[in-house]
Amino acid sequence: MWVAVICTVVRVAAADGGEVRSLIFLIGDGMGLAQVSMLQTERGDTLTAFDRAQQVALIRTRSANSRVTDSAAAGTALSSAAKTGNGRLGVDMDDHPLRSMMTRAHEKGMPTGIAVTCYLQHATPAAFYAHEANRNDTELITRDLLASGVDVLFGGGRKWLAEECPEGGSGLDALRRSGYFVTDRLEATDTLTRGRVACVVAEKHLEPAPRRGDYLPRATRKALEMLENDAAARGTGFMLMVEGSQIDLAGHANDVEWMQAEMRDFDRAVEVAMDYADRTPGVLVVVTADHETGGLSIPGQEADFTRAHSEIGYNFSTRNHSATMVPVYLYGAGADRIGGVMENSELARRIMELLDLR
Repeated sequence: MWVAVICTVVRVAAADGGEVRSLIFLIGDGMGLAQVSMLQTERGDTLTAFDRAQQVALIRTRSANSRVTDSAAAGTALSSAAKTGNGRLGVDMDDHPLRSMMTRAHEKGMPTGIAVTCYLQHATPAAFYAHEANRNDTELITRDLLASGVDVLFGGGRKWLAEECPEGGSGLDALRRSGYFVTDRLEATDTLTRGRVACVVAEKHLEPAPRRGDYLPRATRKALEMLENDAAARGTGFMLMVEGSQIDLAGHANDVEWMQAEMRDFDRAVEVAMDYADRTPGVLVVVTADHETGGLSIPGQEADFTRAHSEIGYNFSTRNHSATMVPVYLYGAGADRIGGVMENSELARRIMELLDLR
């Protein structure tokens, strides 16, 4: 067993000499390099948002107790800069709570947000606010969500938020008492420009792409608008975590068309984030994955490679996660300060260093 230690951090200047104030952290659940290559291949000569990256890196994904991680352990490493065991959320191997970068941002007075296409209590988003030894204890994770103070919430999970909570009423009632605008329709947030919102549009996961339409890029854009305005009022930066959650589900299902649709959807959210960084100083965009799912490969279908056009195929080798490294794409302020091959926990440590999240 081995863990990464969060080191004392110092303020680091961005590449342009300015401070890194805000973070947009996009995680493609189950997205390996082959999934990005699939997106590029299917787009032909049209560049993807990933191709805009100003720096790239690779991260190793193994957990503290397995060569093949699950989303809970990987999400914890990405959020807290510490390795833990599979199935564990925001706690180390001895059940001691770990402080995530989102918790640190909240404690520093920065507005924070989550936008996902799964339920908000699922492993990756929960790794940024929960502290539970069992990723499947959704009741306790929901309580952690209610106590987290995350300002902007877009995703599913209404099934558990509708249940009674210890303080009385439902979890949705508890959010209202805490000052959240609570809705089950994305359109209801159109007129919001700042403040707390919980847009919980599905009982569990959202509909798969493309049936859910442009939900994720729209939610990303709205979250950025609200966080920007609140950050300006507070005189701080902000942190937003966006997850392309169902790339993983498509990988488990070995469904090529579904995976392509999810990758196109996630690419649009990445584009929204990069466009925002283009017009907003001090914003770092980090795009990565918790692990790869499906063991996807893209083999050529022709034995004669001298042909001008060789057909390709998409092959899956498993319905599980794989142990391959996954890519990191960096854009905006401070992008040149992260690169190379590292552990997923080291990536989180470097991000927190740039944001001065002690």
